[in-house]
Amino acid sequence: MHFHIIKPDTKINFIGLRYYAFAISALMILVGFASLTMKGGPRYGIDFAGGVIIQAKFDVPTKLDDLKKSLEATSLPGLVVQQMGPEKDNDFLIRTSTTDETSDAVQKTVVATLDKDLAGNKYTFKRVEMVGPKVGEDLRGKALEAMYYAILLIAIYISGRFEHRWMAAGIMAAGLFAGITALQYINAPQIWLVFGALIITLVLCFMLKLNYALGAIAALIHDVLVTVGIFSILNKEFDLTIIAALLTLIGFSLNDTIIVYDRIREIRGQKTGEPLNTIINRSVNQTLSRTVLTSGLSFLAVFSLYIFGGQVIHDFALAMLIGIVVGTFSSIYVAAPIIATLTPPEDLNAPAVPVKGKVKTA
Repeated sequence: MHFHIIKPDTKINFIGLRYYAFAISALMILVGFASLTMKGGPRYGIDFAGGVIIQAKFDVPTKLDDLKKSLEATSLPGLVVQQMGPEKDNDFLIRTSTTDETSDAVQKTVVATLDKDLAGNKYTFKRVEMVGPKVGEDLRGKALEAMYYAILLIAIYISGRFEHRWMAAGIMAAGLFAGITALQYINAPQIWLVFGALIITLVLCFMLKLNYALGAIAALIHDVLVTVGIFSILNKEFDLTIIAALLTLIGFSLNDTIIVYDRIREIRGQKTGEPLNTIINRSVNQTLSRTVLTSGLSFLAVFSLYIFGGQVIHDFALAMLIGIVVGTFSSIYVAAPIIATLTPPEDLNAPAVPVKGKVKTA
């Protein structure tokens, strides 16, 4: 007797439901954009906005709420107080986004407050660090570049592997280089260089009919935008830890997408004569159990990290939890259905017939 979470012979019409899924995705992205607009953009952490970090260790048990209440009286901007590790360690991270004061000045303010409100509770500063606004700006640009180049290399790989169009992928890369050069010539800000390059990549994929690559890129962008939007709604900070989570999610989501793409290629190679929409539906249904199991087990592992990992890794785990759910959704309802959406109706519903050992639509 075999136990199945999802029956292997499911016949869900994912292609037929794709427009409903697209509407849900568009709504989530729009709500996220609305939140970002109302809040004047992402809430950057010290890594990106600049500021001072102080790690303090107390000799006797200290409550996080008492420490927060004490330091809030300093009126330091963007103040965040977190417990590091188990409560018995009495280790805390104090962060402020101020860039108008030196680290020594901030340290003196914190010392004066702690000596007044927590008198008798000895403590030591294990580290005091300051990130300047220029460094924060450079880190923001580098973080965006890292995500963009990850997506670009994925587009080139998928175009060659699943469509056997390495030449078209090369043309896309050349066109992208020309576009970036033009943007640099007009001295466009770094952030616009990244977003401009991303738009150029999408347009070139569409013009060159690199549908598999376009589907994968759209799914990855979808995952990042929805996760960022939810973080904005929850008023969470964006720092290098969140960028690491987003890059991890890109790889996680891509893994599911490639599994579905591989099954599409495998079924088309069997020359069954089925139309493309039927092949895509079969592929998603056949890989559905694996997708749900992989995502479910990953979710449980990260959820344990979220619950027991402590405050320092809390936001990273939260981004991963959101991304796993959103990435699973996009693998099923965005990546493969986009291929069907970009295929002309007469080709989508026409039976596939073999020609010279390959498959094409009649």
